[in-house]
Amino acid sequence: MDIRRVVLEKAKQFPDKPAIIFKDTTITFSQLKDTVFKLTNAFIKAGISKGSKVSIFLPNCPEYIYSYLALFSIGAVVVPLDFMLTEREITGFINHSDSVTLIAKGKKEVDLAALKKSCSQLEKIILMGAEESSASGDFVSWEDLLTQDSQEPNIQVEDADHSAIFYTSGSTGHPKGVLLSYGHLDNPVECIYDFLKVSSDDSYLSAGVPFSHLGGLDYMIFMLAFGSTLVLMDRFHPLEALKNLVKYKVTVFCIVPAMYIAILSMKGIENFDLSALRYAVVFGAPSSPELLKRFLAICPNANLLNGWGMTETAAPNTYSPFDTSKISSIGPFGHGMEAKIVDEQGNAVADSEKGELWVKGKGIMVGYYKEDELTREIITEDGWLKTGDIARKDTDGLFYIVGRKKEMIKVAGEIVFAPEVEAILQRFVKIQEVVVVGIADKLRGEVPKAFIVKKEGEQLTENEVKSYSKENMAHFKIPHHIEFKESLPKTVSGKINKQALIKG
Repeated sequence: MDIRRVVLEKAKQFPDKPAIIFKDTTITFSQLKDTVFKLTNAFIKAGISKGSKVSIFLPNCPEYIYSYLALFSIGAVVVPLDFMLTEREITGFINHSDSVTLIAKGKKEVDLAALKKSCSQLEKIILMGAEESSASGDFVSWEDLLTQDSQEPNIQVEDADHSAIFYTSGSTGHPKGVLLSYGHLDNPVECIYDFLKVSSDDSYLSAGVPFSHLGGLDYMIFMLAFGSTLVLMDRFHPLEALKNLVKYKVTVFCIVPAMYIAILSMKGIENFDLSALRYAVVFGAPSSPELLKRFLAICPNANLLNGWGMTETAAPNTYSPFDTSKISSIGPFGHGMEAKIVDEQGNAVADSEKGELWVKGKGIMVGYYKEDELTREIITEDGWLKTGDIARKDTDGLFYIVGRKKEMIKVAGEIVFAPEVEAILQRFVKIQEVVVVGIADKLRGEVPKAFIVKKEGEQLTENEVKSYSKENMAHFKIPHHIEFKESLPKTVSGKINKQALIKG
């Protein structure tokens, strides 16, 4: 995708239309273009060129979007960093990515001056709010960059050029840099149009999805490619999300299951008018059909869908069909992506049998940055990417995610998938939120353990949970251990942090 060209086109097509709404402040497409091109010209004068690697360390805000789009207009390689990272983690990612520039906002826990000394290749730090910093002399002021003219830059960017490095921690704790190209930026746009037929009439709510994640970038790309309005929140808050959905008549809402649970647990939710919502999509984890159906009750005109994709596949890649009887499916694959389910030897399995989901096509990443061996482990010689998801396919060609390979619990030789147990327990009327993990057991090898958050005002005992489990699942799937929690730890993207529970 040629971001520079698209920024210019949308400014001409929708000059006065809101591109971004942030904390009730509106930024039009014309204003977006002017700011982006001012930054682009300033970045060029600062020595940033095509192929330069630039890290961004900002909270969710319009400045993050401006930085992304300006760097993309140059053909630079963006390295987005989560604002929750520690100084040590930031230093590691900057050094690993070979970033020459850091765009940052000051944070008490991060000594940017010390960080710069620890990154030998880092030439400059562009500081947002530099006038507030006592060490502002060490940095380039973000605000000063906006004094440049907004003339359109003239740089040719090819689809094969590298666009971004997204660091994904995964469940192993070893961060991997997913390298994408500019051609990959087209993949989310083509997928969402192919499946959902969105247009400039649609609007999106980004309810705190970090711009350091591909999902955050997708919102930005959808806004730009379709001329849609992006309602931006700096962090997720269920009440504020509901208010924004209503106030701005949002039509597309994509979040992870934990966010839906938080919204559904709010009192008076039935009083919010969500009739404008056309699509509500769950991403990021296998989700309970019951959860989607509960949300459907308050969104009378919405299609409730599952979506699937990975950073490594330039997500999203597929959506479930508009059929509530197939709501647990992630749908078929299309628009340049194909999929198959294989056994441990890589051989395709029959329909309805479980195996690992492998995908292939134009969405597949360039590779893990500076990790050739890891790249060869996950991508076969003929281009199939091993997703690590355990899935099955029905006779209609629809795929269903069962769980992650790393979420398989082997109980005395029987295979238990944690998400399957979670989905059953989630139906219990006294349970608000639940997560299941495998823990070591001397007799059986592993057994399931459930961490449960009770619904407000409910009394719930371990015996009640086990009695319900006996009625609804096979004996080997029943959690042997149950721990009640006030809340479950979440990652910055809103997913439940199972590793924190296991270690805790």
